[in-house]
This record gives sequence, C-alpha cells and structure tokens, in this order.
Amino acid sequence: MNERKIKTAVLISGGGTNLQALIDAQKSGIIKHAEICAVISNRADAYGLERAEKAGIPHYVVEKEKTVKDPSGKPDENDSRIKQADFERKIVEILKSSGAELIVLAGFLAILSEDFTRLYPERIINIHPSLIPSFCGKGYYGLKVHEAALSYGVKVTGATVHFVNEIPDGGKIILQKAVYIKEGDTPEILQKRVMEEAEWELLPKALELVSEKMLKKSV
Repeated sequence: MNERKIKTAVLISGGGTNLQALIDAQKSGIIKHAEICAVISNRADAYGLERAEKAGIPHYVVEKEKTVKDPSGKPDENDSRIKQADFERKIVEILKSSGAELIVLAGFLAILSEDFTRLYPERIINIHPSLIPSFCGKGYYGLKVHEAALSYGVKVTGATVHFVNEIPDGGKIILQKAVYIKEGDTPEILQKRVMEEAEWELLPKALELVSEKMLKKSV
C-alpha cells in the first residue's frame, strides 16, 4: 500500500527553475512526503509550464485581467478588487479540484490577498532571494532584491523559505541559507549563484519538512 503524500500545487510566473528543483527532488527521493499535483501560472508564456508538461504534471494558466482606469487616469480600485477576487477564485477552484493541501510559490509574482492567504494558514510557502528581514517586502522581487543587496554593500545574502500570510514576506521563517557576495558580482551573477547555492537546495528541503509535519499531525 502506498504511503499517503501531501498533494502540493506549485504557483509560478516565469522560467520555473525552482519548480524544476522540486520536480528533480521528487524524482530523486529527497521529497518523500509530498507530491506535486498541479502547476498554476499567471502567465501563459511561462516556460515553467513546459517543465510541468515534460514531467507529466497537470498545469493551468490563470491570468488576471487588466484593471480599467477611472476618468482621472488612476486605476479603478473597485474594478481592481473585483478582478483580484475573480483571479483568486479561479486559482482556488483548481486547488480544490486537484486536491492540493499545500501551496508552494516558486517565483510567483502575482500578489495574493489576505482573503486568499486566510484560506490556507501555514499551508502556503514561498522562496525569497534574500535573508529575511533584509531586502524583502513590497517591491522586492526578482533582480530588484539582488540590486538592493549590492547597492547596500552587504557581504552576505542568501535565500529564505517562509510561510505566507497577509504581510509580503512577513510569514514565519522555515529555512534560510547564506550565500557570500563576491567582488565583481552583478545582479544577474548574484541571482544565479543564490539560486544554485541556496534556492534550489532550500525549497525542496522546506517542502519535505512541512509536508512531513502535516502528515504527522493528520495521524
């Protein structure tokens, strides 16, 4: 009889390198207590969808409609809230239909509302390319994080896996790993080294850790 595993949905926006790290870790047995049951992208051109296809994982695209502007030229806040709610409703439908119990944000650049995160308390984990609480929160994503680290002149950066709550990058830390900054680093070089030395190692370990704890609690 097969041991039960925590069904996990991975949300992406781009190339899916962290998704690939999870797929590889699942195949190699590093991840024993979780199983990727769905990949959801908020962009139809995300290469991570091809990674999911090659791995035989069901994959979906949920794109958020653009918000209209009011007569003053500013985004219509009411329209924005409606579109956000619709965007999240479609994601929840996929999560429910796939049986997902845990969500991994792996380079998912869309903001999720408090209404969404409240549905999955300590069931959403995210990878962030810095040592939180440094260079995190609203506006810190992608290369912007590494640009800030180099601009500030820190000697050590890294990656953090944390639970997601209503505060951007504000949830409980699960795992962290430091990466040293080297002379001559550019944001692109640093981004690659943080991914290779920290992100691709931490995220599978965190998923295994969280899923194992979830299974023990369910016994």
